[in-house]
Amino acid sequence: MTVQPYLFFPGTCEEAFEFYARALGGKIVEKHHYSEMPEPDGAQAENHGGPSAEAMRVARDRNYVMHASLSVDGHLIMGSDAVREAHEPPLRFEGFKITLGFDDVEDARKAFDALSPGGTIEMPFGPTFWSTGFGMFTDRFDIPWMINGPDPKPEA
Repeated sequence: MTVQPYLFFPGTCEEAFEFYARALGGKIVEKHHYSEMPEPDGAQAENHGGPSAEAMRVARDRNYVMHASLSVDGHLIMGSDAVREAHEPPLRFEGFKITLGFDDVEDARKAFDALSPGGTIEMPFGPTFWSTGFGMFTDRFDIPWMINGPDPKPEA
C-alpha cells in the first residue's frame, strides 16, 4: 500500500507545486489544467454530480490545475485547485500536517528553512528529546507541515 497526500488549493496549486519542487529538490511529473478538459455536452454538464457548469467555466478561465503530481525522493505529493461554488466557504486545512522525515538533521533543517518563509512558524526548528531536529509551520499556501530529523544518538 502507498499513502500519498492530495492537497487542494484555492487557485494556487501551480505556484505551490513549483515552490515545493524548488524547496525540496523534487520534480513535477504530471500536470493538467481544467482548460485542457473537453467541454461536456449539455446532459453531462448538468447531471455529472460535480461542480456546476459555471464553477467549471471559472476553473477553465482561471487556468486552474486539475491534477498535479510532484515526485520527491521517490514519493509523490499530489494536488489540484479546488473547483468551488460561489456560495461555498473558503478552503480550510485542518486536522493534518504533511510530515517529512530525514535521516540527516542538516537536510531536515534545509527543508524547514526552504519551506517556511512567508508562512507561520508554530515551533522553530531545533532539537527535542525525540529528534535531533524538529519544527512545525504552516507555509505561505496555508499547508501545515512537520519536519523531523533523526532520533538522537543514545548516550554510551
